[in-house]
Amino acid sequence: MLVAAALCPCPPLLVPEVAAGAAPELDAARTACSDAVSVLAAARPDRLVVIGPAEEAGRGTHPEGTPGSFRGFGVDLAVRLGRTGKDTVSERELPPSLAVGAWLLERADWSSAPVEGLGVRDRLAPERCAEVGREIGARPGRVALLVMGDASACRSLKAPGYLDERAVPFDTEAARALGAADIAALKALDAGLARELKASGRAPWQVLAGAAETAGLSGTLLYEDAPYGVGYVVAAWS
Repeated sequence: MLVAAALCPCPPLLVPEVAAGAAPELDAARTACSDAVSVLAAARPDRLVVIGPAEEAGRGTHPEGTPGSFRGFGVDLAVRLGRTGKDTVSERELPPSLAVGAWLLERADWSSAPVEGLGVRDRLAPERCAEVGREIGARPGRVALLVMGDASACRSLKAPGYLDERAVPFDTEAARALGAADIAALKALDAGLARELKASGRAPWQVLAGAAETAGLSGTLLYEDAPYGVGYVVAAWS
């Protein structure tokens, strides 16, 4: 049964060592993420699942202890998923979104429950996202989710996806739905439009929607902004 969820953006820039001199610009987002993770701990889950967007190589499940790093972003910083005593033997590292999630958990000194990761492809159909979520929500015990993903990357001329006039309406509705725990609205997000707007959070959010169908959770919007032309949303459900 799903008992809580935290929704956080997943740019590696959340990690101060990656952001370097620009780190203070995301201090408010980091604080909001910490507040969201604290809601997960307060729910006393039996298991935490970290869900985030992933390319083909990073999709699927990642057991507790799976290593990750930010070396691909020019920083020699390693993380691992959860609090196991040693890294899980794995032929692959965490995808960047789950590495950011692992960093958030390490920052919070997470020890409330075992952790596992799930990387989902951005092309995963909404119906399949909901099915995956229902499977997670039907697990025995108290389950919490840390859901990683960004809104559009088309909010300004300098954004990764350049300026697209459809980005603000998309992000506004996504932020409203995430803050209100509006499951129907999250399921209704247009996968094709999300892909065109480079909104990496669409599939993870729709997995959450499936997991929360019968949970009766309420939401709180903790942060919404678009630094660097990318929409970042932080919310907590409990």
